[in-house]
Amino acid sequence: MQTINLTQKFSLFQEQWRPKVVARLNGQEVKLIKVQGVFPWHTHAAEDEMFLVWRGEFRVEFRDRVVRLGPGEMVVVPAGVEHRTAADEEAEVLCFEPAGVRNTGDIQDAQFTAPQGVAL
Repeated sequence: MQTINLTQKFSLFQEQWRPKVVARLNGQEVKLIKVQGVFPWHTHAAEDEMFLVWRGEFRVEFRDRVVRLGPGEMVVVPAGVEHRTAADEEAEVLCFEPAGVRNTGDIQDAQFTAPQGVAL
C-alpha cells in the first residue's frame, strides 16, 4: 500500500492519448491520460468506462449530445455506447476500466490505439 501522488505521476509523461496505469484493483485499472484534440468514435462492447477530470476541460461526445467536464467532474460511459472524447486544450484525465481494455475499443487506429498495460 503506497500513496499515489497524481500531480507527480502526470509530470512523468508528455504523450497524449497514451494511458498509463497507476493502480490496479479488483480486475480494474486506474489510468492517467493526457488529452488534446479529438479521439476517434468507438465503442467498448462489454466494458463501462469512467472518466474523471483532474486538470483542464474535457468532453465526452455521444451521437445525440455532448457532456462537458471540468476538474473534479466525472462521467460513466456504459458498455456498448458509441462515443469519442475531446479537449480543446491539454487536459489530464483519470480513466477507470477493466484491465486489458483497448483504449480505442472496437477500432484499430494507427495514431490513437495505445499499448496496453503501460505502468508508471
